[in-house]
Amino acid sequence: MTGPQANWLEDGRRLHLNHGPIDLIIEAFGDGAETHAAYAQAVKRFQTVLTELVQELPELRRPAALRRRSSAGPTARRMECAVSPLAANFITPMAAVAGSVADEIMDAMLAGRTLEKAYVNNGGDSALYLADGREMTIAIAGTGHGFADRVTIRAEAPVRGVATSGWRGRSHSLGIADAVTVLAKDAAAADAAATIIANAVGLPGHPAVERAPASILSPDSDLGERLVTVGVGALSEAEVATALDAGLAVAEDCRKRGLIHAAALFLAGESRVCGALADLNSDPRRSALPSSKERGAARNEAVKGFITRSGVNGRHPERTLPSH
Repeated sequence: MTGPQANWLEDGRRLHLNHGPIDLIIEAFGDGAETHAAYAQAVKRFQTVLTELVQELPELRRPAALRRRSSAGPTARRMECAVSPLAANFITPMAAVAGSVADEIMDAMLAGRTLEKAYVNNGGDSALYLADGREMTIAIAGTGHGFADRVTIRAEAPVRGVATSGWRGRSHSLGIADAVTVLAKDAAAADAAATIIANAVGLPGHPAVERAPASILSPDSDLGERLVTVGVGALSEAEVATALDAGLAVAEDCRKRGLIHAAALFLAGESRVCGALADLNSDPRRSALPSSKERGAARNEAVKGFITRSGVNGRHPERTLPSH
């Protein structure tokens, strides 16, 4: 595995950071000197994030407990904090890893900086920053059948994180949701809650749902021998409703406990909404987090570069990568 890498995307505005399974798209808005410094701080912090997590990986793969366990690294502590309130159900800190990394890099970017707004997108699980009076439009996964695909977050809203989970995503799920998108106080909390809610969207024992032990699909999975969804066949309208309502009940419990602000659940073209997803028909021309498709296309266009201990190599024709 190569070390941490940093590249400007072809638009010259967004920074791509990659190290093993961690894949971030970052954008900061504001004064040029401030944004450049924020990017440099993100690059510097990113160098050791994965190494720190690997050192605590055995503990992070263990089921969470209602009483928080101590962790050495700051990202691991974020993970533990996010999953502990949900430990009545099976969940491990790994359920919040993507969101926690996004939060960690965001905090590094903001330290001592004055920005208008920023986002750190970790494969769709994103940390947001909004100065007073600012707003940002984000994509909602799994939309369709008349459900708007974007939602505007304003500075006054208690939302600084968004995450999506489901059996079609990059991680395994115990449920059958095509997608569950959660808005919460930070990306770690959104990530953990999205996992739990998506797991609850289910029809236990249904013959149309194909499952396999997680350990067969991923030998090092924190889910072990638990059965994860690998295929969903045809379902009746009533069955879809039953599965979605089961997930909605968990989402509502999370909202009432103050763990999330809102959630949108999707299965077989049907949806459920928990909480207030405002401005669902917002103007898509506003700055938005890239969808997974947009993100993949942009990543393929990234210029070559890599991080070394002495600095960041690689150049964009119009912009120099921030050094650390």
